[in-house]
Amino acid sequence: MHPLTKLIHDDMIPALGVTEPGAIAFAAARARSLTKGPIQSVAVAMNSGLYKNAFTCGIPNSHAVGNVFSAALGVVAGNWEKGLEALADVTEADNAAAQALVDQGKIKVTLSGIDSTIFLAATVTTETDTCTVTIRGSHTNIVSIVHNGATVFEKTEDHAAEPGEEPTPLIHTYTLAQLAEYAQTVPVEEIAFIQSAYDVNLALYQEGIDSPRTTFAPCLLRANGGKPVSEDVIATAQLLAAGAVEARVLGLDQPAMSITGSGAHGILATLPLYAAQQVLGLSEECLWRATALSYLVCMYIKEYSGRLSAFCGCAIAAGTGAACGLVLMQGGDPDALARTIRNMASSITGMICDGGNQGCVMKGVTAVDAAFRAATFARSGVAIDPVHGINAPDPETTMRYMGRIASPGMVGTEKTIVEIFEEKMG
Repeated sequence: MHPLTKLIHDDMIPALGVTEPGAIAFAAARARSLTKGPIQSVAVAMNSGLYKNAFTCGIPNSHAVGNVFSAALGVVAGNWEKGLEALADVTEADNAAAQALVDQGKIKVTLSGIDSTIFLAATVTTETDTCTVTIRGSHTNIVSIVHNGATVFEKTEDHAAEPGEEPTPLIHTYTLAQLAEYAQTVPVEEIAFIQSAYDVNLALYQEGIDSPRTTFAPCLLRANGGKPVSEDVIATAQLLAAGAVEARVLGLDQPAMSITGSGAHGILATLPLYAAQQVLGLSEECLWRATALSYLVCMYIKEYSGRLSAFCGCAIAAGTGAACGLVLMQGGDPDALARTIRNMASSITGMICDGGNQGCVMKGVTAVDAAFRAATFARSGVAIDPVHGINAPDPETTMRYMGRIASPGMVGTEKTIVEIFEEKMG
């Protein structure tokens, strides 16, 4: 298996609801699994990215939202062995029990700091036990478990790099042209597993269309002539992507296939390509190859921006990936791909992320439009000149600059967003 194939395969993870409430529930459930007796308290500390993204986000199998209720459901009914689908089996009785814990003031959530690196520590205390589960780096990456003062699990970091140096991520050892060559030449049977992303994400879209809770998806469906696929490729792509995103942020009972730890990234990196494949009558192989490139470009940018930051990665990173995938689907060469990235860098870079919520739908609609137009311009030889803005002569540096806008560039923006949330809470 090619290293890039493994990178994609290992990063594709089904996630029920937005990944941040899932991570909170997962950590709380793991801590609860090592304690006995009635819960006295649950304390969750998390960095600003997690705090912000889950703040008003819908929770699977519940009509509640937010950090506190995610933690409450995690200790009441979470199954940590299911990872980001920890809340898959929640019942109405579980919701009532979780609400009782919240009403009794037993769930406390605090902000640990302004940071784009995932951090979460969940502590469950009973009369006889205290257990703290700490997550760092990715949504289910447990780095330590401390039970009754004793460390029962600890994951050591990989220190392959020299002291003071960060190891270079695998994705950054490739050029854009090399990523495109891989996507075009990797044996098709090696990437056939990518089809599972479409099976999962299209089922999520259908869940959104069928649900009486969605509002944007039915409106977009009517605008597309009442059909999921029409001759208007952009309208089709906006419908499919926004329908799946809306279902996800509402916490409807279908997972998304996440990439770079985010279901919305996974949706935006795939469903616009599916729309193009359907409207243009292209093969599944063409779709899988375009998706491979889409995923890799998304990963390339996200490794610079951080997993959680103040810019909308699903629009900027996944949207840029989708735009490159669209160019590859229609025979574009590396120069056209480089033009595509410059067009995206100069359009929606800087779009804020104010959490996983219904606003993600509007951001998705905007990103899809930008991706198609950036790709169309690029295929026609039209692009923002490298001299302008955050563009560079080579696409790798342009993507690095895009990531820098988020981290460290938007740390102050992240702080302001969280302050606004706290102000709204009164």
